[in-house]
Amino acid sequence: MELTTNVEGKDAPVKAVDASMEAEDASVEAEDPALEAIRKAAESIVKNVIRDAIYTIRHLQKTEAVPGIKYPVPNITWMKCKDFTVFNGLAQIEDYLKTWELHESWLHWTNYISEEELEYSTRYFYRVRWSIPTCRKPIPRATACVYFVIEISKIRPSTLPVEVFFVVETNKLIHRPGESRFKEKWLKDVIESKIIMMETITF
Repeated sequence: MELTTNVEGKDAPVKAVDASMEAEDASVEAEDPALEAIRKAAESIVKNVIRDAIYTIRHLQKTEAVPGIKYPVPNITWMKCKDFTVFNGLAQIEDYLKTWELHESWLHWTNYISEEELEYSTRYFYRVRWSIPTCRKPIPRATACVYFVIEISKIRPSTLPVEVFFVVETNKLIHRPGESRFKEKWLKDVIESKIIMMETITF
């Protein structure tokens, strides 16, 4: 009880000063309507900032991995090996791209590149080129590519799903759908590094 009484006693002068300042501010605002308008505008800005901050934090909580917590990684049901065609592979990659959480400003173009015959499988290569065109720059300065590989086994049952993996341009890390959560930052890093490199080159 004594501790509480002492703390309140120490805070009393501060509270008195605060009350005095609030009364003075109210008096000034009453005399000057412009200050009242500024105060209301400031309150509105602060509320918007807080609202945006809460939205950002919630979004990060959903998209960023937290140690000890497992989040489901979006994926699709990939076709069986017997159903594979180059066109079907392209269509399924497009379906899978829809599970990525990217801003709507990103545009992409997917195309088939080539195939590679191995001893026990055949690999089909696709490229997805990403960019953010704008009204001022409809032709982007740089693009970022993601390379997909669909592998068809020659020894496993044809009723099993195809094997799929992908890599981001300039990155050697191999990702597999359903195991890796794609991050928009990967594309931004590639584009930013290309722009920085181009700016260092003089003709």
